[in-house]
Amino acid sequence: MTGKMSTLKRCTSPNVYAEVPDGGWGWLVAAAFFFVEVFTYGIIKIFGIFLQDLMTDFNETNSRVSWVVSICVFVMAFTAPLSTVMSNRFGYRPVVMLGGLLISLGTITTALTNSITEMYITMGIVAGLGYCLTFLPTVTILSQYFSKRRSLVTSIASTGECFSLVLLAPAMNALKEQIGWRNCLIVIGLMQASIIVCGALLKPIVIKPKPAAPEGSTCPLKEPETKYDLENENTCTSIGSVDSGVQSVTSSQINLSEGQESTEQEKKALKEKVEEEQPVLPKTPLEQDQEELSISKPKLLDFSVLRDASFNCYALFGLFATLGFFAPQLYVIELSVSRGVSRDSATYMLSAMAVAEIVGRLSMGWILNRRPIRKIYILLICTVLLCPVLVIFTFVTEFWGLMSCSCFYGFLLGTVASSHIPMLAEDDVIGIQRMSSAVGVYVCIQSFAGLAGPPIGGFLIDRTDNYGSAFYSCAAGMGVGALFLGLVRPAKSGLCLWRRRKDQQTTDRDSSSQGSDDVPADFVEMDMEADNSPAKSKPWPV
Repeated sequence: MTGKMSTLKRCTSPNVYAEVPDGGWGWLVAAAFFFVEVFTYGIIKIFGIFLQDLMTDFNETNSRVSWVVSICVFVMAFTAPLSTVMSNRFGYRPVVMLGGLLISLGTITTALTNSITEMYITMGIVAGLGYCLTFLPTVTILSQYFSKRRSLVTSIASTGECFSLVLLAPAMNALKEQIGWRNCLIVIGLMQASIIVCGALLKPIVIKPKPAAPEGSTCPLKEPETKYDLENENTCTSIGSVDSGVQSVTSSQINLSEGQESTEQEKKALKEKVEEEQPVLPKTPLEQDQEELSISKPKLLDFSVLRDASFNCYALFGLFATLGFFAPQLYVIELSVSRGVSRDSATYMLSAMAVAEIVGRLSMGWILNRRPIRKIYILLICTVLLCPVLVIFTFVTEFWGLMSCSCFYGFLLGTVASSHIPMLAEDDVIGIQRMSSAVGVYVCIQSFAGLAGPPIGGFLIDRTDNYGSAFYSCAAGMGVGALFLGLVRPAKSGLCLWRRRKDQQTTDRDSSSQGSDDVPADFVEMDMEADNSPAKSKPWPV
């Protein structure tokens, strides 16, 4: 029984490392994140295979059915602060396991709905909340297990949604034709229950640096008993000390020259000093764990990140850039058909886009893993390149031209999508210490673009009767996002340093005003320089 309890304690206790391991248990966390990506973002991306069946069975329009995905994405992003609060309060593991349960429950109950309105609740709200509780805690704890390899490992693990689009979409489409869309959703819901197992693998991590070894001591820690022991204790110092016992020896010589007189007050003060130097008993493991938890326990939700200018610029980048993440996946097939490409051939655009996105994610991880490199500049270059690619979509009129644009877009989308959230852990943005709170606020701000992006594109298409207009709006949003991303580094370095210099000047001005009014500051500085001159500082001969 004792062995089972100790095994259970090891499984539930956090992993303690002297430094960030860049591996170890982190590889299991990376595998868990891969499968979380498969069954969260991956399922959202392949949900389009059920749209036609839902329109037929419920006799609904395309726009009303599409709101199922929009509500799900909005709830997933808007409730990100709730995920942060729960993770900081209860830990990452129970939150992710609860999210997996909600996802599975929401998907299975969606198969039992009788109207599209009920689906807004089951798939949009219940499953959407589960997606939020699952994705953000997993990517946050993965960033804590890795430092040097963080970008590469995160990029590899985030390819789960791409593999879902390439492999799971055709498999589920074939299964749907055999057993129907309702039974197919039940199968997907049961598969999503595996997220609970992935959540169980997310062991918390504690970084506890090893205490520095003492330089050395020439005397043991014992309670002195005699007058000579007390004096030896006074003269006993470490090897690396400054005075090396010279002062104590000198005082001993003076006392001996004065006849070795010692008053009762001196003895009492010496005993008190010895009592203060007594060794402290080591703390029990329970007290150490409580102290570690009290020190490392973060705030439930830290909105102070909104006072950081660099974070605000980065959040605005995420808000506008997210507008460019929807149009190609939603409208590339219809755009290709309107340009004379057959519908069967147009479906290859999504497959090519998914494969190119995998290559982009892996390439971004490899590039960001190289040192020295300013990671935020690489993200800025990829974001800027997305703008002309989105515009070129509206000019090409043949299959291979659209296929090339799809490949370029998928590659660049993979570089941005795999790095924009882990980039919060970099010191150029917010840093790893405040990432847990920052990621919740960041994704919450992003949610408004996720809710507004598809309706804006649909509105422009209805007004212009041209699918290319949606790509123009995405390019405009991506361009504004690139502008704010370019301001992150100046806000972190230039503006902050300017404010710091201004505060320093104010402090110096206040301190100088507290000095003497009769003597100017320049004269004080001259006197200080004169006192520090070699002539003044030269000791008198003895």
